[in-house]
Amino acid sequence: MATVLRWGCDARLVPVWADPARLPLAVGRTSRTVTTAQRQALVVRDGGCVHPGCARSTAFCDAHHVVAWADGGPTDLANLVLLCRHHHRTLHAGDWGLDPDPHQPGRFRVTPA
Repeated sequence: MATVLRWGCDARLVPVWADPARLPLAVGRTSRTVTTAQRQALVVRDGGCVHPGCARSTAFCDAHHVVAWADGGPTDLANLVLLCRHHHRTLHAGDWGLDPDPHQPGRFRVTPA
């Protein structure tokens, strides 16, 4: 299941809910991907992987939705962090989590699972 959720993080999904006559009732969001400007802002803000002690540069990092896009999380800077690919996989595997840092708005703390 963790692998499927990680794939969903990198996929472009458009959920469509239909009535019995197959008429669309609701169409989901399509703006999951991070824009170039958002990526540049993340590079400035995070400077690399946000996991403590990780020294991976931004070139090896992915933008991650703190509240999963599939769960309604927005694609905006307040809900995005940079994670190296290793820590991105371990987060999706449930090894640890992210919580907002109450002392630094726009920053997150790594918490054990």
